[in-house]
Amino acid sequence: MSESEKTENGGSAAPSARAPTEVLKGLGAAQAAGDKARGLPPVHLWNPPFCGDLDMRIKRDGTWHYLGSPIGRQRLVRLFSTVLRKDEDDYFLVTPVEKIGITVDDVPFLAVAMSVEGEGQSQVLSFETSVGDSVTVDAEHPMRFEVDEATGEPAPYVLVRARLEALINRAVFYDLVELGVEEEIDGARWFGVWSSGDFYKFMPAGELVA
Repeated sequence: MSESEKTENGGSAAPSARAPTEVLKGLGAAQAAGDKARGLPPVHLWNPPFCGDLDMRIKRDGTWHYLGSPIGRQRLVRLFSTVLRKDEDDYFLVTPVEKIGITVDDVPFLAVAMSVEGEGQSQVLSFETSVGDSVTVDAEHPMRFEVDEATGEPAPYVLVRARLEALINRAVFYDLVELGVEEEIDGARWFGVWSSGDFYKFMPAGELVA
């Protein structure tokens, strides 16, 4: 995040050592403002002052850490996840009265389960994340596929909501690959999967290992 934002309204960029529930005084108000059906507060509507960074990190495996230790209370992790927002390339916990920066190693969520309805071009894929979100892959919640530059391993993602993505874990990705088919797109053969009438490309068919 920019230095100007770090100092705006007197905020400090130094990570806080207080308990996260103490730092986020607006959590109760955020929870009360949440959509009762989905438990998601309208963080996109809030523009509170930036109040510094919190020593909280979401690792690539989806675990949340505070002061270097895993947060063991899943209910608390779920609550934090509902007030998470991505502004440009940075992540924040946002309540009606504060905006606090946190660190995300890759993307904030991990897809840990998949369900499939239908087949062929009528196939519909849905994922569940480790914090309890459910998302159906469609035009508003697309998948994307990258190759990790460091390891050379595939890195598939799905958009959960409002610029927040989930990495599809390895076990689920193997199940996803089993559903893969080859299609010709713009004169080239691609390997990928169908969901909600759209084809999501994984890789050129010629790169498939027999």
